Amino acid sequence: MRIEDKNTESLFLAILSLQTLEESKAFFRDLLTEKEIEEFSNRWKAARMLSEGIPYSKIQTETGLSSRTVARISKWLQSGKDGYKLMINRTHHHDDS
Repeated sequence: MRIEDKNTESLFLAILSLQTLEESKAFFRDLLTEKEIEEFSNRWKAARMLSEGIPYSKIQTETGLSSRTVARISKWLQSGKDGYKLMINRTHHHDDS
């Protein structure tokens, strides 16, 4: 599956149209299973922790992610499309965790 196909583009446009936290929660709960939401949440937490220089072992303990997944997130954080960096910078002042 390519990320640039019409189906994924339609999904991203739908996400862009969400206006509130409540809308986001409702949409993603309908779209994903609770387990998938938990997995994405843990990956997002790992990216934020990595950006703060927190060691892999602590990230694994707090998120339950494998060392391989944490390493992959670290790789994308350092040399990906800068999506993690963009959102970490954009949401930093909103984040209490």
